[in-house]
Amino acid sequence: MVFLAATKNKDKLTEISRILSPLGIKVVNEYDLGVTLNEVEETGSTFLENARLKAVAACKQSGLPAIADDSGLEVDTLNGAPGIMSARYAGEKATDLDKIHLLLKNLKDVPDGSRGARFVCHICCAFPDGSEITAFGECKGTISREIKGTNGFGYDPVFLVDGQRSFAELSDQEKDEISHRGKALRQLAQKLSNLNIIIER
Repeated sequence: MVFLAATKNKDKLTEISRILSPLGIKVVNEYDLGVTLNEVEETGSTFLENARLKAVAACKQSGLPAIADDSGLEVDTLNGAPGIMSARYAGEKATDLDKIHLLLKNLKDVPDGSRGARFVCHICCAFPDGSEITAFGECKGTISREIKGTNGFGYDPVFLVDGQRSFAELSDQEKDEISHRGKALRQLAQKLSNLNIIIER
């Protein structure tokens, strides 16, 4: 069975494919299919609601099972912000660096012991028959005071997972093992297996 990854984010697509492929799940994107997925307005009030909106829309348009995730960074001292606004934290056209600089600015006066945060990921897999499977993953850490590392994307360079190294300083394999998205995708694969859904090996 082929699963469509409902995302236009190339970095996110790379992670989804990299994590699911060894688990026996074949992932394609809209370009592989020669179609252009419609833009979906993320009007949900939670990560799961937004993931469901994207997965259901992609499934209906393509006729294939579709996997979508919605994920983001929640910072304790900011009452969970940027949260579902993680991608738009510094505005619709902001770069990853813009978002990081705004986050560090907002945490400038926060002491090291109060910089706790977590990455969260909700995934929805929608099927043509109307059924759905959801999965969740999280990774706790802290926010650094400066950018560290060049790997990864988004807030990875300022998210510390062991008090010293950021996501952007980890290898892809190290990150996938502990990341919110890695945990959610492995949970999804297990749920698919439990339902005896046929996947390519």
